Amino acid sequence: MGSGANMVTASIITIGDELLIGQVIDTNSAWMAQELNKAGVWVQHRAAVGDVWDDIWQALDEESKRSNIILITGGLGPTADDITKPLLCEYFGGKMVMDQSTLEHVTYLFEHVFKRPMPLLDRNKKQAEVPDVCTVLKNERGTAPGMLFEKDGKVFISLPGVPHEMKGLMTDEVLPLLKQRFAMPHIGHRTLLTAGVGESFLAEMIKDFEEVLPASIKLAYLPNYGMVRLRLTASGDSETIVENELSNQFRELKQLVKEYLVVDEDIPINALVGRLLKQDNKTVSTAESCTGGYIAHLLTAFAGSSAYFKGSVVSYDNSIKKNVLHVKEETLQTVGAVSEETVKEMAKGVLNIMQTDYAVAVSGIMGPDGGSEDKPVGTVWVAVANKENTETKKFNFRFDRQRNIELTAINALNLLRLFIIQNSTT
Repeated sequence: MGSGANMVTASIITIGDELLIGQVIDTNSAWMAQELNKAGVWVQHRAAVGDVWDDIWQALDEESKRSNIILITGGLGPTADDITKPLLCEYFGGKMVMDQSTLEHVTYLFEHVFKRPMPLLDRNKKQAEVPDVCTVLKNERGTAPGMLFEKDGKVFISLPGVPHEMKGLMTDEVLPLLKQRFAMPHIGHRTLLTAGVGESFLAEMIKDFEEVLPASIKLAYLPNYGMVRLRLTASGDSETIVENELSNQFRELKQLVKEYLVVDEDIPINALVGRLLKQDNKTVSTAESCTGGYIAHLLTAFAGSSAYFKGSVVSYDNSIKKNVLHVKEETLQTVGAVSEETVKEMAKGVLNIMQTDYAVAVSGIMGPDGGSEDKPVGTVWVAVANKENTETKKFNFRFDRQRNIELTAINALNLLRLFIIQNSTT
């Protein structure tokens, strides 16, 4: 999606060697981009730089040529490697001054919130020093304030790198300020999720639809874990016109992919399964071998999941399958742990133990070793069951251990979703 004449654009610069070497994963940029997009700001560039003066300076120069708003996150702590603040002071031609309200806030945090017994160190007080050419943005959640600068009609905002603090500042200070400052266009999205079809086959199915899409609407393919999300995006001054046009196109898209449609909104499959269970007032439990509790983790990722999730048996060792889930010794001896019979017995076992309406059971070989000729790495059996029926499916994944675990969990949840729909009374 290109930037139109009235599009308000942003760049995000993340600062820190730890991000570049992969020691810390940059989640800040993704969250900031989502929130800016909701507000009508199009994030058109993201840059990551280390704790190097010249690199940060150059990034500020380059991004200010590119965007209306430049957001900087990181490098604002109390230690010597945090060079962002002195650099910004020089970049915007200011001098450091003590901001009284920030100093009072830092003192309050140390004395009353952190309850530190020792007096405030000079390096802590230094957190309250800011360039005299900035507008100070109060950080309710920490000691480093946000700072807003302006130069040649561009707005620069520096935020701490701690995600909890950055989010507080974005929500309380930055987004309201940007909405006041800029006339934002409306940006609309429609997203659907498909399963059981590859990206290229999907593209072939909707080729004619894609070719005649209006220029104002962009279609994106977002494949992940054997599922593909399709997203339509449009922007314009009139919210009504944008939303109507998106709704019309989305209706047509849904019709074209209805055979593979999982849900017509941007929610993950674990949230959808939780919703289906809640609607039917049903419960689920899991018996997990190869996923080590990951399916249970996904099902409990949302507040209110106790309404539908009761518990899990992580039967990693065969003795647990046998002694807790009552998988027959004979089954394990003859067909092995990774088999249709074993997952069926695991599912029935956990149904009885947990007394739930549904159960999911998985057993497989995640790798990198442990495979054999008839059961190579990536072989997985999944069972979903209620008291009357059991359904099974065999998968053959071909990736590394982590991806095989994630694919197993997502595919098991999709099998459960279909099973719930088939057995739903509502």
